[in-house]
Amino acid sequence: MNIPATQLRVGMTIIYNKDPHRIMETQHITQGNKRGKMQTKLRNLRTGTQSENRFRSDDRVERANLEQQELEFLYASGDEHVFMNTENFEQISFQAETLGNAVKYLLPNHKLQVEFFEGRPVGIDLPTTVDLKVIETDPGLKTATATNSPKPATLETGLVVNVPNFVVVGDVVTVDTATGQYLSRA
Repeated sequence: MNIPATQLRVGMTIIYNKDPHRIMETQHITQGNKRGKMQTKLRNLRTGTQSENRFRSDDRVERANLEQQELEFLYASGDEHVFMNTENFEQISFQAETLGNAVKYLLPNHKLQVEFFEGRPVGIDLPTTVDLKVIETDPGLKTATATNSPKPATLETGLVVNVPNFVVVGDVVTVDTATGQYLSRA
């Protein structure tokens, strides 16, 4: 399926130079009265190399056909993250580099969609939000309001987000997986 370059988004997988590439970053650039361009950072899913590319706004890009299977995240051991197919108990492992920032949202025993290209696992599809427990944060100031003084909080996966002053250790917060920002208390 071909899509216009202006519809490229972070996380999409496209076919570029006959290889599958994951879009890591995008930026829409317009220069005065010239045509717009999409500046992208791509990761080749076969080799793991990264490259930057610029697509014209009228270019059409082939979106990769990925198969998806629901797998359960089991554990992380060093840079290796192990998932299991709950139907046949087959285990698949990913390197942290392949998963990128997704490792900050993985909790043991949670089921996720794992993407396969030509029978080989190439990435995971995160939900739009995840609920994570706060394990460390500074105590709130009584004089501060929720809107004027966010404070950093470390979550159970090691992710650090800015949260409102009223959030304390032990609270469960909802985090947007696309931006890594606090949304609400769960």
